[in-house]
Amino acid sequence: MPSLGPLYRAAALRRGVAADPALPSRELTVEGVGVDLSHLAGYNRVCGFRLRDELPATYPHVVAFPLAMALMTAPDFPFPLLGLIHVANRVEVLGPLRSSASFSFGVRAEALRPHDRGTQLDIVTTATVDGTLVWRDTSTYLRRTAAAAGGSPSGSPSGSPSGSPSGSPSGSPSGSPSGSPSGSPSGEAPAPNAVWRVPRRVGTDYAAVSGDRNPIHTSRLLAKVFGFPRTIAHGMWTKARCLAALEGRLPDTYTADVAFKLPILLPATVGFSAVAQGDGWDFGVHDERSGRPHLTGLVR
Repeated sequence: MPSLGPLYRAAALRRGVAADPALPSRELTVEGVGVDLSHLAGYNRVCGFRLRDELPATYPHVVAFPLAMALMTAPDFPFPLLGLIHVANRVEVLGPLRSSASFSFGVRAEALRPHDRGTQLDIVTTATVDGTLVWRDTSTYLRRTAAAAGGSPSGSPSGSPSGSPSGSPSGSPSGSPSGSPSGSPSGEAPAPNAVWRVPRRVGTDYAAVSGDRNPIHTSRLLAKVFGFPRTIAHGMWTKARCLAALEGRLPDTYTADVAFKLPILLPATVGFSAVAQGDGWDFGVHDERSGRPHLTGLVR
């Protein structure tokens, strides 16, 4: 996998948007990627998973994180990484994800499209084992523009392709869950199945295991520079924590689809809600006091 240090430097130095934005047509690939069991154990501890042979559905996302960074910081990528907002993520478990397997990863960008607040695109990451597709991850990003937003964008940039929500555009982003438990018809949050106390260290702990060291998650001072009163939790940590809460009750193959809403300001107390839907689930995370949603999702 590429080294993250030079990629972060490239992201910090990149300025400006391509005059005629177009996504690169190439795919970046790395073959023969094994699982570091000590790293897996650290990831499971931070996200709440049990340590077992089957990988969490979200774990390949962090393994392939440097490859996604390499694609999104390359000169032919049309947008600077700083300023992209991760608004949705879909993970498809298509086959066994064994910790003993050797994976081949591919990352590509696709589906550049207009949005009422700017432009959206997808970063698609795949994992194969012996030529068989076993996992696919689609992360949807929004590049907000002042003209599309009717003024200065109200959100702040996530700065990395790992799931760092920084405000949600009006309406559901393409690829986001429909029918997920964002609240009752009256606008109230659903009754929580569990209440989680999310400590401040979640930002730094997840940064250490994911490689996403965006300072909005680790530095209170720099988080304020980007418009947040405190550090915020990684969106992909929130998704992983939800799937960990459903561990043992998920099908062998499934799609886990989430939309990132309001950021979780650390430390926080949040409510987790899950409702069984056939062989899947609708789930969500909301502020425990106000009921405002942080994440809505579904498993099918």
